[in-house]
Amino acid sequence: MCDVSPKQKSPVNRYRLHMLGTNPLSRLFGPNPFNLLKEHMRIALSCAEQLPALFEAVKAGDGKTFEALKNEIDRLENEADAIHKKVRQNLPKTFLLPVDRRDLLDLLDTQDKIANITQDIAGLMMERQMTIPLGIADPLTPFVHECIEVVRYCATIMEEMDELLETGFSGPEAKKVSEMIDKLNEIEQASDDTGAAVSKALFLCEKNLDPVTVIFWYRLLEWIGDTADYAEAVGNRLRLMITHR
Repeated sequence: MCDVSPKQKSPVNRYRLHMLGTNPLSRLFGPNPFNLLKEHMRIALSCAEQLPALFEAVKAGDGKTFEALKNEIDRLENEADAIHKKVRQNLPKTFLLPVDRRDLLDLLDTQDKIANITQDIAGLMMERQMTIPLGIADPLTPFVHECIEVVRYCATIMEEMDELLETGFSGPEAKKVSEMIDKLNEIEQASDDTGAAVSKALFLCEKNLDPVTVIFWYRLLEWIGDTADYAEAVGNRLRLMITHR
């Protein structure tokens, strides 16, 4: 009987044998969920990255560009949903993972909210035919960009997934990712501060707007901020996966 080294006995290495092996048995376990997780985050980011141009189109009164961007957001959100479903369908309870299955699915669900809320923003703006109040036009642009930067940095963190898997979600790589998550929290807080400035600007110009418009703009500002909030939550979910090791 051949010997099995201690390294081969570790959960991570057994997982890698299942996922990376070329024998027919490995294919029973379906696509690598960690690769799909990264792909899903990339698509969620691409979806959110349409927002700055979307708001610029509204500001310019360019309905044709707005519609094209909304259609692209819808397409990307559908693509994210397809990957979300694929991960869940290929992750049975008996699947051998180096992390808690529930933590992985919670992280995936949180990522999916980034694409969902982006679609909600575009949908609300189209349904209500919203225009940007003059009083918030200047502070709105940096707020949108800062929120997207939070999502973009979150996606950078998710690209570390292969290295985390290699090290069993522990050691120096886990420490590096935890430090990146700390930075993610910091830039998300900065976006919160910018969002507060936009809300203050909206408050100051409320008297020049009809009440329904004011209500929907407060909702819209909340949803824009949610893109950054969900990105931060993804990072915190990933930290939880590390600490549960």
